[in-house]
Amino acid sequence: MYSLIHHGRRFVELQKCHNLRILVQNGFAISNSFSSAIVSDVRLRDSRKGNNFTVSYLVDSLGLTKKLAQSISRRVSFEDKCNPDSVLSLFRSYGFTDSQISSIITDYPLLLIADAEKVVGPKLQFLQSRGASRSQLTETVSKVPKILGMKGDKTISRYFDLVKEIIEADKSSEFQKLSLSLPQGSKQENKIRNISVLRDLRVPQRLLFSLIISDHHVCCGKEKFEESLKKVVEMGFDPTTSKFVEALRIVYGLSDKRLEENFKVYKRLGLTVNDVWELFKKCPAFLAYSENRIVQTFETLKRCGLLEDEVLLVFKKNPLCLRASEQKILNSIETFLGLGFSRDEVMMMIKCLPQCVAYSEEMVKEKINFVVKKMNWPLKAMTLFPQVLGYSMEKRIVPRCNVIKALMSKGLLGSELPSISSVLACTDQTFLNRYVLKHDDKLVLKLMAIFTKDHVS
Repeated sequence: MYSLIHHGRRFVELQKCHNLRILVQNGFAISNSFSSAIVSDVRLRDSRKGNNFTVSYLVDSLGLTKKLAQSISRRVSFEDKCNPDSVLSLFRSYGFTDSQISSIITDYPLLLIADAEKVVGPKLQFLQSRGASRSQLTETVSKVPKILGMKGDKTISRYFDLVKEIIEADKSSEFQKLSLSLPQGSKQENKIRNISVLRDLRVPQRLLFSLIISDHHVCCGKEKFEESLKKVVEMGFDPTTSKFVEALRIVYGLSDKRLEENFKVYKRLGLTVNDVWELFKKCPAFLAYSENRIVQTFETLKRCGLLEDEVLLVFKKNPLCLRASEQKILNSIETFLGLGFSRDEVMMMIKCLPQCVAYSEEMVKEKINFVVKKMNWPLKAMTLFPQVLGYSMEKRIVPRCNVIKALMSKGLLGSELPSISSVLACTDQTFLNRYVLKHDDKLVLKLMAIFTKDHVS
């Protein structure tokens, strides 16, 4: 294992989540006399009501962006602020800062519907009673809030101590090994030992913490963990990246038989062994999909209009298109067709940006309507530059486009819009150099105010 750690270190040196409820699928209990259509309508209205309240609460109480709040509302939803208020007040009483509380709720939003008095409070009190200082308590819990979702004092203590020691050790200017006493003969013993090994390989704190609270068994094994880790390191994955941990999960979870079966499927579809391993390095999850999903996606794309060699190119460009089910792919194509694209144009976009088949209908419509209707770029521009669909509205599209509209209103860009790629494809600094900083100081200040006002960091 020492040689493995040494190999990993060398590689790094060479390359640098009582008046509320969760909304569930059943919705309200409704009398059997109601028709299924009415039931469905009630569920939909109820879900929207709860989600809207949750989003507003998260934005107003925690200062989260609307987009982040909407994402969290898909994991937890409530229609009353009483319990969430109690949870937030409890955290503040223990000295958690607003920033730490926002981080806690973003990572583990289920705490908002937990009983502050009977569940969350006793766990915080227990950790404090063990001698944790206020700063240790707030820092450790805000890093791994799921500790508060664990059961049993021994389990909570063990993982709290592990996280705390990693945090403290990482504050040193020099690398420090962990010195934890391990519970003998248990999965927790293996997990803590394996986490220590990964830390010795310089796997970052945030990735270690995600493994600590993960239900995945990747860190609970012993011999198999060592074998899987050896393979991933030898394949050249950088331990400082999330792709390293993802690759470790995939290799650990795949048996030799399953691996061989998947290789046969890909070979049958026209990929070489080298192609498969190169795709695995690009997207480790690529190897975890079942034979049915692989063949289904391949055949669906062919039925939609792509030639066999074009489907292979799509796979090689971005194997993440495998995440989209057959129905999702068909629905995505219908969405594009409904927005005015021809089938040939849709196929061109898929070849250029394969992951677009997995984008939500709402997101696609929002971005295309903004670009075409509000900015007046032609629909053809999206066909030639579909990468726009992958850009953030808040961080890139809106702030940059508002600057362009301001310049157009002053007649500083001539009579025609600049190309969509020249506005959106470049880095922030290039955009500012190209469209903002070359003007006089007074205008630069106005344009920067527009850019930063609409730019969500």
